[in-house]
Amino acid sequence: MTEFALLNARLLDLDGECLTPPTTVLVRGARIAAVGAPAPEDMPAHDLAGKTLMPGMIESHFHVVAHSLDLWANALAPDSLSALRAARAMEQLVTEGFTTVRDLGGADIGLVRAVDEGLIDGPDLVICGKGLSMTGGHCDIRARTDARPNTLEWRVGSMGILVDGVDEARRASRKMLKEGARFIKIMANGGVASPNDPIDSLQYSDDEIRAIVEEAGNAGTYVSAHTYSDASIRRCARLGVKSLEHCNLIGEETAAIAAELGCVAVPTLAAYEGLKRDGAALGLGVAEQAKIDVVRDGGLRSLAVMRDAGLPMAYGTDLIGPLRKYSVLEFELLARVLRPAEILRSLTVIGAGLCRMEGEVGVVAPGARANLIVVDGDPMTDVTVLGRYAESLIAVLRDGRVARGALPAAA
Repeated sequence: MTEFALLNARLLDLDGECLTPPTTVLVRGARIAAVGAPAPEDMPAHDLAGKTLMPGMIESHFHVVAHSLDLWANALAPDSLSALRAARAMEQLVTEGFTTVRDLGGADIGLVRAVDEGLIDGPDLVICGKGLSMTGGHCDIRARTDARPNTLEWRVGSMGILVDGVDEARRASRKMLKEGARFIKIMANGGVASPNDPIDSLQYSDDEIRAIVEEAGNAGTYVSAHTYSDASIRRCARLGVKSLEHCNLIGEETAAIAAELGCVAVPTLAAYEGLKRDGAALGLGVAEQAKIDVVRDGGLRSLAVMRDAGLPMAYGTDLIGPLRKYSVLEFELLARVLRPAEILRSLTVIGAGLCRMEGEVGVVAPGARANLIVVDGDPMTDVTVLGRYAESLIAVLRDGRVARGALPAAA
């Protein structure tokens, strides 16, 4: 069993909104053995010389199979090619310091097992299977004149399936859970990347959403919803949805209701900024482009609304394919409104809660998994340093193993 000490490490103090004085963290095997205890004399020790040691970050809204903004092309790709593309995206996430990723539609149990078996050097993947959408909803990417059945929805590169009616909603939820989903994702509102649904369209009936929420609850888990408009967010929260994705157009009263009902929001601002910059050049349709400004303009305002209402926010980007180069933008946009400690909490403990991995990840504490990153810089002063991973990230550890970079030579 590998064991070592990390000396002179400065940890995150989220309550004090500062870094701790230099301390020692002991790692044995895949777990953190102790924090603040002296290192045994015979234990190899790496002196971090005052650098930041923090939990591996948690990305709470990602689609590892979304190689392109052309969603048809993603679904048409051979399954083997889609899986290999996803593997590359997953490995890049670790390079950026993300050791746990919640996939919001597309990834299957095969990708989870590939990480567990060491075939992909990627993050822990928390999956929902395919997202559930009604006909004409956010996952219905057919043109208005295309009346053919969607025969590609179960391909690896597809992010969602079409499900209509209470009985089929229950059946699809059960299928996802049986096949390894850790939560259920629904499309409850119009979307940017879908051609036929206005942003403010409400999707699924109350009865359909209640049925999906019940099935998730019966399995001991929760429902996540793609939702932008205030009316859709409020409806989802009242129907029992717990994870509210995007939330760009949320109002103060709805944010307070969602907070009281125990919901968590996942704003994804970089996606819209990237689409604004590159969407047309990357083939985003005219109808889709027209929706970008509606949600983009409300994004920063929504952060203040949710923070002031006490609605917890997890960190997510929703960046697809070529837009993933804009990952640093999420840190920069969040930092315009939120304090560094608030953003760091979203990247760690709040994300761990959404992944149902509290105490396992997102903390540097005895018994937690040794998923850690060493950062040259103080994210409590400048959280955007985390987005500049190529210059600031010294090492990434997964389960006590150095997965990227290197630790200082052992003393």
